[in-house]
Amino acid sequence: MSSHNNSSSANDPRQPSAAKPYVAPMISPQDLPVDYAGFIAVVFGVAGVMFRYKLCSWLAIIFCAQSLANMRNVENDLKQISMATMFAIMGLVTNYFGPSRPSSQAQK
Repeated sequence: MSSHNNSSSANDPRQPSAAKPYVAPMISPQDLPVDYAGFIAVVFGVAGVMFRYKLCSWLAIIFCAQSLANMRNVENDLKQISMATMFAIMGLVTNYFGPSRPSSQAQK
């Protein structure tokens, strides 16, 4: 069995010396795919601030983290992520530390 392994490795047609490391092709920033997670984070962040929805603010934080993890173009994506993060944090601060929302039932 061991002699069979030695003979197969000696007759291996692959050449390790000819192997080249993979180099990713250069892509212009205009050709990169759209960062949907960053866009959704901005939408949820604005909704969390304007409508005072806690769930929207928390979802904005989650989508900001996802967009940050998958960032491809540092210059443009960082601006969008920072804006979405600020909206999400503002929404959370106003929801948890701001004045309470007026109740929908009239107080008698």
